[in-house]
Amino acid sequence: MHDLNAGDVTTLSNGAGPRRPRTRYHYSYAIFSTSGFTRDAQEFALAHQISLIDLSLPDFNPLCKLVKDAAEAVYDVTKSMPPSQWPAVYRIRNYVRRHLLDMDEGPVPSSAAVTRPLDTLVADLQRLPLGLVLAFPAAPFVLGLVSDDLEHFFRYARAHPTHAVRVRRSQRSAGHPLWFLEPREGRAYTLSFSLPEYVEDWILDQEEGIRSRTRRTARDLLSAITVYWVGGGHTHTFRLHYDPDELREASGRARTPFSDVDLLY
Repeated sequence: MHDLNAGDVTTLSNGAGPRRPRTRYHYSYAIFSTSGFTRDAQEFALAHQISLIDLSLPDFNPLCKLVKDAAEAVYDVTKSMPPSQWPAVYRIRNYVRRHLLDMDEGPVPSSAAVTRPLDTLVADLQRLPLGLVLAFPAAPFVLGLVSDDLEHFFRYARAHPTHAVRVRRSQRSAGHPLWFLEPREGRAYTLSFSLPEYVEDWILDQEEGIRSRTRRTARDLLSAITVYWVGGGHTHTFRLHYDPDELREASGRARTPFSDVDLLY
């Protein structure tokens, strides 16, 4: 049961006047890391429903280098400035958001020496052909998917808003395991993402627990990943369905006794 008024709360008045409704926001947080996540960090993130996006994949190297170069350039400029003139981090963030996302977030750095490398960063990010997609499984976190060809993915997804995908897993010598999603019919695209081990275990444990209680829940919820895309003034929703048994087999776990044909797509 869901309360339709969950987004609104009333403000207490200082007297006999009426209470006024105001909007209440629910924030979902994500942490991006270029070096993966420790076991403790993964447990903490799951306990507090914080999404972990691993940027250690080779596909993210161009993005990480651009940010690293800009950060080093800004740092080099500040070394010749008195501490009282050092730009606050939130001002740097506001500047990038304003020029990259057209968001007016408030005060920004005033020194041209500081904003010059930020302008370069924004221009490079706008030209970067990085196919990053944020996807939402039936879990309290998001996935950062990288596409080998973002345009091919969206073209296929627009033609097939709901379609079945196959799942593959590859263990890396360093870093978290790599996962791959591809359409079951053809090879129109490949989406890859890195999943921290503890988060991976959590997904499989949740899926097995729910499937043992009800087959339909597992089929309808835990075997789908939702992707939202905004284009042409519209928000498009795509659902990628996978076989839970294939997910378990790719991770090296044995199949469960609920692997009946009626659970497959």
